[in-house]
Amino acid sequence: MSGASEKPGVLNGFEETVKDFWASRPRRPHAGRKLAGVAAAIGYRYGVDPVVVRIALVVTTIFGGFGIPFYLLGWLFLPAESDEVSGFESLIGRGRSSVSPAFAVVLLVLTVVSTGGSITGSWFDGGGLISCALIAAALYLLHRSRGHLNRPAPVAARTSYPAFTGNGAFTMTDTAEAPSPARGWDPLAADPAGWDLPDAPAVQEPRPASPPPSYRSPQRRHRSKVGSATFALAVLTAGAGVLASLDGAGWFSAQHVIGLVLGVVGVGLVAGAFAGGGRGLIGLAVPLAIVGMVLTTAPFQDINLRGGFGDLGETPQALTDLKPLYQHAAGDIRLDLTDLPEGAPYSTTVSNGAGDTTVLVPATADVTFDCRTGAGEATCFGRSTDGVDQEALSGTDNGTDGVGGQKITLHVSNSVGNVEVRRA
Repeated sequence: MSGASEKPGVLNGFEETVKDFWASRPRRPHAGRKLAGVAAAIGYRYGVDPVVVRIALVVTTIFGGFGIPFYLLGWLFLPAESDEVSGFESLIGRGRSSVSPAFAVVLLVLTVVSTGGSITGSWFDGGGLISCALIAAALYLLHRSRGHLNRPAPVAARTSYPAFTGNGAFTMTDTAEAPSPARGWDPLAADPAGWDLPDAPAVQEPRPASPPPSYRSPQRRHRSKVGSATFALAVLTAGAGVLASLDGAGWFSAQHVIGLVLGVVGVGLVAGAFAGGGRGLIGLAVPLAIVGMVLTTAPFQDINLRGGFGDLGETPQALTDLKPLYQHAAGDIRLDLTDLPEGAPYSTTVSNGAGDTTVLVPATADVTFDCRTGAGEATCFGRSTDGVDQEALSGTDNGTDGVGGQKITLHVSNSVGNVEVRRA
């Protein structure tokens, strides 16, 4: 049997909690489900809004990728409310389930594949393991605190139908009705049924009037502090990540900062499931998840928050004015090198997150270059590429006079926007 109707005592340790969870695990309902009913089963079992469970699964899917394997595991190991056992148990012959053996094998294969993908292919370093640990911890704490609620009753095994019982002519037991004894003699020779007079109608007592319903003033909904505390912590986490990125910490890219904030919001949603609040965090988690998913695409892989925002224009007049790195988070960059005096070779790097970048070089300079953009058009000395995640343009251009001009080395890159390197 997969259910348990007995109310548990005090769960003393981890092993007892896990055993009791398995004995009284949620059952997937037929009503209120969106797909297989896994989120609805967890919500109804522990008195949590299923919408919160669904949002938590979406967040863990985007944050670490483990939401999909967890849903498939629930589909495979949580029985439906009318089944004796789960689909996996039915596959190994433990009882009856509405999940067919063939579909259970498909679910098992998809679970293995998606679990491996969530661990090895997460865009956030270690995100698959982190999301798996968060889901396991949330289930464990939910069962420890609310395992006594809504415990499913066991589903009785299907029994054989009762044998048909006929009359004495066809069975060993005579079930034919015995003839009724003869009626007494009536001297008037009247039909006995004529003496059966109808009974007098019963007098119905008047029902007492129901008292008018008492007016109850609407109770003010208790506002949980989980949402406010989580929002404040998410803002602090985002601010700390941005400051670390501006300070030169290479790990704190835009993707990682969004991932950290999503992790804080996910913890807040789990805490809100216990405390009965935090539903407003859904409006924060959804756009953050979308932004995080967009930033994982190829054009945004190298985007960072260092360098500031706005347009940047530089025209160095001497080699001492030339910077080795011109970096910007967002905005247009225009670097004019035509006023630099000829002399020793020099090099510089231009990196832009989002915006257009233009570099001007002297007409006779010998330029060794490589320029690329994640999404947009790159044009360098008459060569060009256009599109998303194109290969970098690299080479050497000696100008109209051939070899013998000022030696310049340029590295120009954009995450999103157009790149142009040309002669003045």
